[in-house]
Amino acid sequence: MTSEEFHKRATSHFGAEVNQDDVTGFLKLCTYVSGKYDVPEDFKKLREEIENHEKLLECSGSSNRVRVYYMALPPSVFVDVATQIKQNVYDETCINRVVIEKPFGHDLESSRELSTDIGALFSEGEVFRIDHYLGKEMVKNILALRFANVFYEAVWNRHYISNVQITFKEPFGTEGRGGYFDQFGIIRDVMQNHLLQVLSIVAMNQPESLGAEDVRDRKTEVLRRILPIQLEDTLLGQYVASTDGSKPGYKDDDTVPQDSITPTFAQCVLHVDNDRWRGVPWVIKAGK
Repeated sequence: MTSEEFHKRATSHFGAEVNQDDVTGFLKLCTYVSGKYDVPEDFKKLREEIENHEKLLECSGSSNRVRVYYMALPPSVFVDVATQIKQNVYDETCINRVVIEKPFGHDLESSRELSTDIGALFSEGEVFRIDHYLGKEMVKNILALRFANVFYEAVWNRHYISNVQITFKEPFGTEGRGGYFDQFGIIRDVMQNHLLQVLSIVAMNQPESLGAEDVRDRKTEVLRRILPIQLEDTLLGQYVASTDGSKPGYKDDDTVPQDSITPTFAQCVLHVDNDRWRGVPWVIKAGK
């Protein structure tokens, strides 16, 4: 992809009312550098590009500079890319932040291994593990809806709520991403991160503050009280082509193995065993 193609993609959703001078100024800040995940020369080229931009912005050498390395990448290359960043791009004279998109590993063991590997390169204060679903306006508003509203908080418990349902649905399939999706499935791709994050926000008790650590502690309390999911409370499925043939099935994607049993739909019932929610079923479901 060329820089021109990158700029075209970056502005593809700008409306006609956008001031073109603002667009021009924005694009001056946008640069595309192509490279491979494990080639040092490519990352040195990236560092040169960053340094050139810092000179243009007249902030070169300032200790207030913040470099954010946002890794929206396949988990298999997190460590390779983090290593190259630390060796060839990292600048000790400024603030560095490494942002890692979910999924952070595929199970507890791999998650701990990834934390150890990343921790050997960066301090904990430099690492941010991000679930982008928490950036959705509706999700962000849950905290305000609950804790700034005395009425809602008074009835937000098992005495007034019979069940809770959290649903994630997309009206489209993998659309060429089947090869990636097939490694994880809907449970790892959506349920164990996005939906559990939403569940924990809806179910948690009021934190001492809205600081990251206080909110995290309250969410963790909820997750620790979730009982093991029972097989009879679980439903899995895989979408097929639409009846009119306008939308292909999951296995019609050329990147998906024909013998794949990876679920593209999942539903399960969880129970939060604490005084607030004991006996209330939490139904979470996700599907493409």
